Amino acid sequence: MLEVHRTHRAKILNHAQVEDSLDRHGWSASKLWNVANYHSRDVWEETGEIPDHEGLKDELKGHDKYKGLHSQSSQRVLEELAEAFSSWYSSDDDRDNPPGYRKRNYYDDQGRRVHEEHPRSTVTWKQNGIRHDTNNNRVRLSKGTNHKEHPRAWEYILVEYETRPGVEVENLQQVRAVYDNATERWELHLVCTDEIDTPDAPGNETAGIDLGISNFAAVAYSTEGADLYPGNRLKQDGYYFPKEIAKCDESGGERATRLHVKWSERRTHFFHSLAKHIVERCVEKDVGRINVGDLEGVREDEDGESKNWGKHGNLDLHGWAFDRFTNILEYKAKVEGITVVEVSERDTSKTCCVCGREDDSQRLERGLYVCEPCDAAFNANVNGAENIRLDLNQSNSKSSTSLDEDRSIGWLAQPGVYLYDLSSGFQPQEQVVDCRP
Repeated sequence: MLEVHRTHRAKILNHAQVEDSLDRHGWSASKLWNVANYHSRDVWEETGEIPDHEGLKDELKGHDKYKGLHSQSSQRVLEELAEAFSSWYSSDDDRDNPPGYRKRNYYDDQGRRVHEEHPRSTVTWKQNGIRHDTNNNRVRLSKGTNHKEHPRAWEYILVEYETRPGVEVENLQQVRAVYDNATERWELHLVCTDEIDTPDAPGNETAGIDLGISNFAAVAYSTEGADLYPGNRLKQDGYYFPKEIAKCDESGGERATRLHVKWSERRTHFFHSLAKHIVERCVEKDVGRINVGDLEGVREDEDGESKNWGKHGNLDLHGWAFDRFTNILEYKAKVEGITVVEVSERDTSKTCCVCGREDDSQRLERGLYVCEPCDAAFNANVNGAENIRLDLNQSNSKSSTSLDEDRSIGWLAQPGVYLYDLSSGFQPQEQVVDCRP
C-alpha cells in the first residue's frame, strides 16, 4: 500500500460563532512570529548564526505569546520562521530580504501612521490538537492556554465545515485555518492521509531529466524522443513580482503580502503542472524509472568557488526551487508506480551522448551542442538529459554511454516543446524556442 496526502478546502458553516476565536488565534500566531523573529535577529547579531526551530522552542516555550496557541500550533509557527530564515540565509540573491515582521499599518488623510495591528496569520493544528466528528462534519480545535477563558466545555473551537461534493474527509492529520482577505472570512484546509494500492510500473523504460534555467526541464526517453519545458512563465514572474513588491511602501504592506502569496501560488502551480505532465508522458512511453540530475553543488565549482551563470542567470538560479520540484515529481511518479532516482550531473553537459567524447568547447551559445566526430549538431539540454538517462557517471566505458548504433539521432536536434499557460497548463508548440541552459 502507498500512503498519500491530500488537502481539501472546506467552507466554515458556523463562521459567525467561531470567527472571534479564530481571529484571536490568528493574531496570536502573528505575535509569536514577531517575538521569535526579534529573538532570531538578536541571536544572529550576537553570534552570526540563525537559531533553528528547536532552539526557538527551547527559548520561547515559556513565553506568554507561545501560550496563545496550542503547543503544536506554536511549534509550527517557529518551524515556518526557521525555514524562512534558513532559506534567506543560504541564498546569494541580493533581492532577498530576511523574514519581516507581521504587522499592518494604518494612516490618516495626511499620511501619518495612526496605529498598527497584527494581521491574521494561518494557524495550524496537528493531531494532538484535533478531534474529528466524521458523522457530522465537525472538527474540534484546541485553544491556546491564554484563550481558555470559558469553562472547560469551551476550551476548544468547534467548527462545522462543508467540502465540495463527493469528498470524504477521513484520517485527518492536520487542520489549517486560513484567512481570506478578499472575502474577509476564514476557511479550513484539511490534510488527510489515504492508502492506495501500489501500482505496477507502466514499463521497463527509463527517462532522464536535465533541470536548468531558460529551459526548466529537458526530458529524454529511451524510446527515441525528448521534450523541452521552457521556464518562460517562471522568469516573467521572477522579474514582475519583485518590481511590484518593491513599489509597496510601508502603507502598502498588505498589498506586498498579497503579491508574495500570489507569486508563491503561481510558482507552486507551475511545479505541480509540470510534474503531472512529465509523469503522464512517462506513462505513455512505458517508463518505469526517471533519472533526475542531482543539482547538489550547482552553485559551486570543483574548487568550492561560486559559479558565474551571468547576472540574470545567478538571480534565476537562486530563486528557483529545483529540490522542491524534484520532491513533487517523486510524489506524483510514485502514485503511478514510477521510481525517481537522483543521479550525478557531473560532465553530462559537455559529453556527447552519441559517441561519448568529452569537450568543453562542444557546447556553443543558445543551447547548441556540436560534436565534430559525429558530424552532428543537436540540442544541448536534450544531450544532458540523455546522459542523465544513461547515468553517465555510473557507466564503465565511453562506449557504454553512447547511443545504440541503430538508433536515430534526429530527435536530439528537434525535441517536442511544451509551453505553459495559466489556464490550460502545458501545450505542445511546433516552433523552436531559446535553448540556453
